Amino acid sequence: MPARKTFTTLLFSLVTVAAVAAPPTKPSACRAAVIEGELNAGQPFSQPIGGGLKVYFQALPSGWILRVLPASGPVGQHDYAELATPPYQSVSPLAISTDFAFRAQDAIGWNPRRFRFATSAASFRSLEQVYVKFIAAGLTPPDPLQAELAHQISQTSEGTFSILDSRLVGGTADQWRMAAAVAEHFETTAHTLVQEPDGTTSPLGRIVWLRFRLELNIPPGFPVSPALHIQPRTCDTL
Repeated sequence: MPARKTFTTLLFSLVTVAAVAAPPTKPSACRAAVIEGELNAGQPFSQPIGGGLKVYFQALPSGWILRVLPASGPVGQHDYAELATPPYQSVSPLAISTDFAFRAQDAIGWNPRRFRFATSAASFRSLEQVYVKFIAAGLTPPDPLQAELAHQISQTSEGTFSILDSRLVGGTADQWRMAAAVAEHFETTAHTLVQEPDGTTSPLGRIVWLRFRLELNIPPGFPVSPALHIQPRTCDTL
């Protein structure tokens, strides 16, 4: 994932997402691939989803980043979920972590999280070409470029990441205002507060473990991995 930017740029990115992530074209896909699993601190998680792609939870000292990557071969600078899920270089639903001054309880309280992802190499390449232009335009991308990026994003598929249960060491810092905007469901998300073995505390705390459910909207013709559970659903409910 790209490096952090300043707080001013972060605010711009959060405003920009409203313009970029315009309401997508109603998808024709009416099925969802469901993945359930567990994440343990410091350990990655990988699951092929078909179509030459995999879901990969990249382990970080602060938690995890949800990525959609080619199932084999080299990994590029960007991934299929990152470019389809603005804001860029900023707070992201793909980061289940204590980055950007989120406490562990804030990361758990952002639940569920919705994101988008490209489902083919061709779709990803088209999106990446527009993304490069968008980032190069700086803080004031022209309206046609924003519209082009929004269109590319609307062609991608939707996903939902839900935390079913969790264990965490709570952070002692005051809640950051950006976290307060999204971390609304901590009390209603199953969780257990634990202590560090040595009894120490920290401003941000730590996510020790979580159990999750991932639902991926699958477009027609996408060759789903036989290991995944497929659920029918109406096209506009994900």
